[in-house]
Amino acid sequence: MAYDPWIRPRPTVGNKPRIDGRWHFYFGVMLLIIGIMHIDATDRLILSLLEENARMPTAELARRAGLSRTTVQSRIERLERGGAIAGYAVVMGAAARDAIRAHVMITLAPRHVSSVEDALRRFPEIRELHAVSGQIDMIAVVGAQTTEAINDAIDRIGMLEGVDRTTSAIVLSTRVVRQGAVAATPPRQKIR
Repeated sequence: MAYDPWIRPRPTVGNKPRIDGRWHFYFGVMLLIIGIMHIDATDRLILSLLEENARMPTAELARRAGLSRTTVQSRIERLERGGAIAGYAVVMGAAARDAIRAHVMITLAPRHVSSVEDALRRFPEIRELHAVSGQIDMIAVVGAQTTEAINDAIDRIGMLEGVDRTTSAIVLSTRVVRQGAVAATPPRQKIR
């Protein structure tokens, strides 16, 4: 049978299997098609530096990562294309944030999740809405400038059809804020 690199790899050379370069290309294309992206330690370092300051110049990123500027730029472009970097955003400081925030735990009647979620999307005071597991069904993060506005929003949430019960907690202070979940691990060696 004749050798066909699209069907099977070449035989071994020494004790290592020899794989035609087309296999690597084909595998890479398949990863792109199914949406899997490999993120190594250097990528994680670049992502953590960008989380620290998304406006950091590429030259500074390169200096801090110990890489060349063009390497950092090409990695950032690859991370953007692959979806690891979905965009860049402004993180508001204390002067622009809500004066008061509350976490409202919401327990729903059976089969009312979608109608309650649709109604909650129209509340301008809701900053985040999470579906959760456990004894409660949703957590809404509510923000406003006054306690009266927070109280009004919580009352309106409780009056929605399908909401059995709400329990709320006012945020007194924020101790830790992390914008992302990339664990920065330094690379074992400089990759250029």
